[in-house]
Amino acid sequence: MSEPLPPVGPLTRRLTQLYAGLALYGASSALLVRAGLGLEPWNVLHQGLAERSGLSIGVVSIVVGAAVLLLWIPLRQRPGLGTVSNVFVVGLAMDGTLALVPEAHGLAVRVPLLVAGIVLNGAATGLYIAAAFGPGPRDGLMTGLHRRTGRSIRLMRTAVEIAVVATGFALGGTIGVGTLLYAVSIGPLAQLFLRVFALSAAPAGSTVVAGGSPRGAILRP
Repeated sequence: MSEPLPPVGPLTRRLTQLYAGLALYGASSALLVRAGLGLEPWNVLHQGLAERSGLSIGVVSIVVGAAVLLLWIPLRQRPGLGTVSNVFVVGLAMDGTLALVPEAHGLAVRVPLLVAGIVLNGAATGLYIAAAFGPGPRDGLMTGLHRRTGRSIRLMRTAVEIAVVATGFALGGTIGVGTLLYAVSIGPLAQLFLRVFALSAAPAGSTVVAGGSPRGAILRP
């Protein structure tokens, strides 16, 4: 069962929202790294791989995103401009922010960084999804598995993210109270900011928007 994409408006505004959202997503993820109190699921994996490989977490994010995008082929998923842009922009923005924001010491600094990172991540998600240029590669993997297996989005997302967190933690990624807080708050925050950044008047015959998202899916870059 699928629902239509959110209404969309002028192309210039949509592109602005897309790239602002992706850049903000990478920056917000970097704040969570600096807070050191637990990362969102995929970045637990990215951080673990970065620890083992010696690459930056942003570069690992790009490599993993590209690898996940290749898995779309057997799942017959159709990427949009946002899907391909996601692979590169989020990782570059994350590394750029980490280069600017110093290591945080003490809970008086780390807790505000954690809260700011989660709230900004929700805003970034709203910006990015409302632009309606297609899901991120990781969410496309989950929705593709949903279509191919007939299992619910919730089950597919839970299974994938548990596997990702467990693997990342085993490799040295950080999980903690921030991981739990992110899990319970990102959905409501994303829904709030989707309403804030919603566009109107969908253009007829747009060729850059990927297919609609399955009902109940919360898409993230």
